[in-house]
Amino acid sequence: MAPSLAVRFRPDPKSVFLNIPYDPRYERLYLAFIAGISAFGLDPRATLEIPGGARRLDRIFELIQACRYSLHDLSRVQLDRTPPKTPRFNMPFELGLAVAWAKLSRPGLHTWFLFESQDRRLDKSLSDLRGTDPNVHGGTVKGLFRELGNAFVTSRHQPTVGQMQAVYRDLRQKAPRIVQDTGARSLFEAGVFRRLVVLARISARQQIPSLKSLPRRPDHTKRARIC
Repeated sequence: MAPSLAVRFRPDPKSVFLNIPYDPRYERLYLAFIAGISAFGLDPRATLEIPGGARRLDRIFELIQACRYSLHDLSRVQLDRTPPKTPRFNMPFELGLAVAWAKLSRPGLHTWFLFESQDRRLDKSLSDLRGTDPNVHGGTVKGLFRELGNAFVTSRHQPTVGQMQAVYRDLRQKAPRIVQDTGARSLFEAGVFRRLVVLARISARQQIPSLKSLPRRPDHTKRARIC
């Protein structure tokens, strides 16, 4: 590894890069990821933060490097029905960037986790990762919370599934108003994501006693800033 890599990149120990499909049929798990990550006292980050005029590939890689963890959900591998029918390559591509960064950087700088909805499908869809045990959530919110607990089992804060569900319910209840207030067309927009992260952080502090004493975290998504 070049010495400059170890000096330049110091990931935020609380930041989690979220690599998921931006798909209306995925909205429940999208909100569940934000709620669950926040319940562990961690900060969700996503490519939604990256401005449209930025050099996208460079900024995605920088964002991954800025995060201590990354979560990659490969559960939506089917063809997109919108013509022309194509598979979704963004998630495995960004997973590849994270795997490469974890290999090239010093040990402990970046840890990635792989999520799936079906057991044993990974051996077929991405055989290069054979031997990697994915966190299989079954496509349910409760299953996702269970697997987040397995991924962050060494975390200082260990919320229960019930506590994560309480944060999730807050997001589900208030998400339509956030979309309306921002004038967004969907939940998968930068302004909506930023407000969901702030709301999840506030709700998590209210639901989980161990988070109440934590210092206030900066809003990483403000002005689409990347560490």
